[in-house]
Amino acid sequence: MRDYLLTLCVTAAVTYLLTGPVRKFAIAAGAMPEIRARDVHREPTPRLGGIAMFFGLCAGLLVADHLQNLNSVFELSNEPRALLSGAALIWLIGVLDDKFEIDALIKLGGQMIAAGVMVMQGLTILWLPIPGVGTVALTQWQGTLLTVALVVITINAVNFVDGLDGLASGMVCIASAAFFLYAYRIWFSYGIEAAAPATLFAAILMGMCLGFLPHNMHPARIFMGDSGSMLIGLILAASAISITGQVDPDALKIFEGSTRQATHAALPVFIPLLLPLTIIAIPVADLVLAIVRRTWNGQSPFAADRGHLHHRLLEIGHSHSRAVLIMYFWSALIAFGTLAYSVHSASMWSVLVIVVLSAIGLVLLLLPRFTPRAPRWAESFVPPRYRRRKAAPAAGRPSPAPDGEGAEGEPERVPVPAGVNGATALGARSALHDRRKAGTRG
Repeated sequence: MRDYLLTLCVTAAVTYLLTGPVRKFAIAAGAMPEIRARDVHREPTPRLGGIAMFFGLCAGLLVADHLQNLNSVFELSNEPRALLSGAALIWLIGVLDDKFEIDALIKLGGQMIAAGVMVMQGLTILWLPIPGVGTVALTQWQGTLLTVALVVITINAVNFVDGLDGLASGMVCIASAAFFLYAYRIWFSYGIEAAAPATLFAAILMGMCLGFLPHNMHPARIFMGDSGSMLIGLILAASAISITGQVDPDALKIFEGSTRQATHAALPVFIPLLLPLTIIAIPVADLVLAIVRRTWNGQSPFAADRGHLHHRLLEIGHSHSRAVLIMYFWSALIAFGTLAYSVHSASMWSVLVIVVLSAIGLVLLLLPRFTPRAPRWAESFVPPRYRRRKAAPAAGRPSPAPDGEGAEGEPERVPVPAGVNGATALGARSALHDRRKAGTRG
């Protein structure tokens, strides 16, 4: 565990320290696209944050290669080199897209090629463990197609959810933390060395996200862009492929006894293995809903819009930070809930806790739909948004002014239009024009 934590810390430090210079490089290179209709931010923000994340990945792999307890991962397996080659290819495609806006079909082809490069070097699904049946070996073509499909789905799921400051990096960090705990349990508790690469990939992915997140929190100083979102999506998929297709299920010794007993014993263990996308269930759900929505409206599945889950949270009334935290909550609930069930499937306490937390999450999700008002005697103790609105004065009748205000000779106060936040709204310019006509200096 100490070597994994050291690798995580080095990866996070390198990513964090390089993000600042990368931001200056992105500004100088002109990687600051104009604000689009679907964007939430209101100021041009540089991209290319994936450059710092990629060098963090390289630093993490380099440090792990020189650690005594992790050096065996590179000696006994070719998966780290397969991951690095596929990550380098997808990262280059993302960098070009952040600067020149590559066509969506070209990016899709690049994702398939990156997945094929990893398959050619041995990072592929060899078999599938099916409870009650056992290990089902896959042919070369079946394993290749399944691996490529999993990589492409995961990359695009992470890319689709990258719409708010800190959202993608935070959700992937939560997912990789849960996956790290699961893979470490397989490696340490069962003594299966084949799970070591997946554990290392998850630790490095956590470091990349943690190092980039301080620069990407709202208001973001830099975006990861496609060079970062596709990169972390590929690493997350590689971790799932490694532990699903390389770990021999028979080594876990759970297929003993009758078929019914083996199925019951294997179900919680293979939920994270057979369904690795549960750790990114929210991005995958967003991806599926986006494809269905755009196809139903007669648009291309790759056409951009403002119908994603985070956009809907903003439309409900959540602030930017609250929407991100809600997405964090649901991602952590699904990922760690699945992990808890796989460890203690016989206990009903884990299921009860998940149900209670889900109810709390639904209340927080729908909170803007309710506008509670405090009683009159408590209005001075609550924020203004919970106070009752005062009745507007009748037309043509001036509102009574407090003592010392509205005296003769003072300018008349112009009421702020309803629904406008005075701290952030850009009002009309007529007030400034009137003051200049009255003799005030501009």
